[in-house]
This record gives sequence, C-alpha cells and structure tokens, in this order.
Amino acid sequence: MSKKLYVEIVSPEHEVWAGEGDMVIAKTIDGEIGVQPGHVPVLALLAPGSVVRILGGRETGEVRAAAHGGYISVSDDDRVSILAETAELAEDVDVERARQALSDVESGGVGPEDTEAQARAARARSRLEAAGKAA
Repeated sequence: MSKKLYVEIVSPEHEVWAGEGDMVIAKTIDGEIGVQPGHVPVLALLAPGSVVRILGGRETGEVRAAAHGGYISVSDDDRVSILAETAELAEDVDVERARQALSDVESGGVGPEDTEAQARAARARSRLEAAGKAA
C-alpha cells in the first residue's frame, strides 16, 4: 500500500478539512508547489487568492479549497498543514455571492493602488475557481 499524506486545512475559526491524500498542490508567492509523501520540509506563504487541491482525498478523488492569506507547512512526517486567514471548501462556496462580490469590485473601477479591493477580487476569484466556476 502506498504511503499517504495527512493534510489539514485550518483557519482561526475552525478546522476546514482534514484527511489523507496522495498529493497537495498549492500556489505560493514563489510559484506553485506540489507535495507528495517524502517531500522535504517546507514553509511557504500562500499566494493571495490561492486554491489548494488535495488529490486522492475523499471518495471524489479531489478536495479543493479557496485559501486566503496564510501559509503551507510541510513536515518531515508527511504532514501538510494549510494555515489560512480564511478558507472555504469548494462545495461550501456560494457561487452567486462570489460572482456578485467580484462584479462589485470590478464595476468600481479598481486601480492597482486599491489593495483592499484587489484582495477582495482575488478572494472572489479563488472561491469561484475552487468551485469550478469561471470568474
């Protein structure tokens, strides 16, 4: 039997998901990272509006979550922790609300200097991406 990763996605409010998987894919500020059993220890900042994918998780074969702010930690005992300011599983995303939030930001003529609006747009996009919906 092949070895598995133990993966947990947590936010300050609660544990969003925990279980086993074959691979974790996450976007960090330095680029995308893929983690399989035996990976060297890593600590990296998640990119704004990140989507975390756990392959081989659950009966569906994949768990997707929108993760905002925070980091990914990989320990040498095949444990991967996604510690995010906020995180939401794909099936929990309110798609219409995310689309409306993105529309509200985009219709406001957001410039690159408006970092708060840019962050809201990134969160909305990642929620839609995690849910498998086009932004």
